[in-house]
Amino acid sequence: MSAASASAQRATGGWRITPHRPLGRSVRLVERNLRAMRRGWTLFVSGLFEPMFYLFALGVGVGGLVGEVVGPEGELIPYGVFVAPALLAASAMNGGTYESTINVFAKLKWGKVYDAVLTSPVTPREIAVGELIWALMRGWVYAVSFLVISAVLGLVPSWWGLLALPAASLIGFCFAGLGLMVTTFLRSWQDFDLIELVLLPLFLFSATFYPLEVYPEAVRWIAQVSPLYHGVELVRGVMTGSLSWALLGNVAVLAALGSIGLSVAVRRFGRLLRS
Repeated sequence: MSAASASAQRATGGWRITPHRPLGRSVRLVERNLRAMRRGWTLFVSGLFEPMFYLFALGVGVGGLVGEVVGPEGELIPYGVFVAPALLAASAMNGGTYESTINVFAKLKWGKVYDAVLTSPVTPREIAVGELIWALMRGWVYAVSFLVISAVLGLVPSWWGLLALPAASLIGFCFAGLGLMVTTFLRSWQDFDLIELVLLPLFLFSATFYPLEVYPEAVRWIAQVSPLYHGVELVRGVMTGSLSWALLGNVAVLAALGSIGLSVAVRRFGRLLRS
């Protein structure tokens, strides 16, 4: 083994990086985040609580008053069954967004973590991909927890509901990619108020708590532009067993937005970290 090879292997903790492992160095960043999370795991799971509170307050509480609502195929379903998929999608959104914005910004602008990471063989592109993978993991943990609780409460009427997990991963990919892109343009902590200003309307008006048909015709199309709306429709379709070809359109929108966000984020990380 040459001196250069030995040095590179030491820098990666003894884990050899080869062309056959294209995510190798990105995975090492994920491992670093996992080690750091052990001291702050409560913050890691905190984003799950808000949609969980909504599930008990609205899906169970208000659901007892509302009764049944119109489902994806025009059938009547209990309100709790209607709202649970939307809140699961919101959990995936929270996991992907918070991890790719607040935490990444802290490492980028405040802790200067990436400056130290770049002294190893890791590249800015691998940093962006690694943070995306970590955000997906957070969103997936939220989705699994939420799906289990929904099933225990009897709010998952179909075995197709298991597909909610890959659907939630796609939602996490979409919002993590967009979150990374947005984070590269943020200048200070005050800019996060703008992110909250966007997330709250998405959460409330993406057919989360009531069918799209109740919106006024003039503003209905605005809700359909929301990426969370496509996530809600996808998860609601699989959790209620209402599968249709239209769900592929929701998949395409989420995948496209996430890919665009990641592509821009990779270029921006390269400029910021090498400037």
